[in-house]
Amino acid sequence: MTDPALPAYGGGTIADLLPAVGAHLGQPGAVDTLGLPSAQRYVVLLVDGLGWEQREHWQAVAPHLAELAAGREPITCGAPSTTSTSITSLGTGLAPGEHGIAGYSFRYPGTGQVLNTLAWPAGVHALDVQPQPTWFERLARLGVHTATVAPQRFAGSGLTLSALRGPHFVPVVDESDHDGVVELVADAAATGERSLVYAYERGLDHAGHGHGVGSPEWLVQLGRCDALAASLRRALPADVVLVVTGDHGMVNVPPRERLVAEDDPRLMQDVTALAGEGRLRQLYAPAGRAEAVRERWRERLGERAWVLLRDEAFAAGWFGPRNARVADRFGDVIVAMAGNGAVMSRTLPGEFSLVGMHGSLTLAELAVPLLVA
Repeated sequence: MTDPALPAYGGGTIADLLPAVGAHLGQPGAVDTLGLPSAQRYVVLLVDGLGWEQREHWQAVAPHLAELAAGREPITCGAPSTTSTSITSLGTGLAPGEHGIAGYSFRYPGTGQVLNTLAWPAGVHALDVQPQPTWFERLARLGVHTATVAPQRFAGSGLTLSALRGPHFVPVVDESDHDGVVELVADAAATGERSLVYAYERGLDHAGHGHGVGSPEWLVQLGRCDALAASLRRALPADVVLVVTGDHGMVNVPPRERLVAEDDPRLMQDVTALAGEGRLRQLYAPAGRAEAVRERWRERLGERAWVLLRDEAFAAGWFGPRNARVADRFGDVIVAMAGNGAVMSRTLPGEFSLVGMHGSLTLAELAVPLLVA
């Protein structure tokens, strides 16, 4: 069985991007490990679901991105390779094991329940879940104008406040109006003497989940993302550095490769909660029972998955440095799929409609572009 790919914590992940920008904008102690061009204005365009391998395979559909990628190497997101974790790493400059947004969903000890980061529960405050300062907050204190250009519905959400708090929020009312988005980004980038603008595009991820990577719908969205990046570069003044990146890649999961956890009663024995995503499940167990759960899952999945205890996963470098305050949010047992399979649960029926998935430690999911225009 091959070993999992590992995030390049400490110098080559999405968490290193805003510290690199900060180094050029005057943040004391910030270091640029990514070799960004020096500037006083930056725009970071994050395309949800834009993995390096997928972009490279279908580069004919995205010629502008292909041109920018010539001669460059990918960076990685962290683990789990999923949006909530990745954008928190982007915003804070921290690895998942430090900021504690441990996936799309995870057990939050503050309530004892599974917290779904895209459907934030009432009574759970973002600053309690993720109190670490963001780079937007740091740079704003230096007088840098910071802005987020994103769908209107994300304004003030729990995830936005946890991962990206601090910038002026510029709402996008019509996500299909790319000309309008370009205008909003360009206006924000021109504000103040120094600026950092974060722009978010999610159409590619939605097409991948609903129809699969490489589907006609996905290819249309890839072409639209390519056009958006090209339009942004044309609209932005020459002194603005545009950085295009992604938060994770994606793999297609055929129905025959889906294991439904409840269909094997042994798998759910001693499991008190199941969280995460189909490609990386987090299992929670009573004290003293985690090893037994690990062994049952290893026996069932064999070489289809890497199955580790929480401590083993941290020691292997899956989640980066360990912050004891948040470590127990990660599963007592972590099940990361090695091939193109997924672990499904009948308690999460909406996930059965997904074609493309992500979350695990394959290069198809971890490797993302860092393109500079």
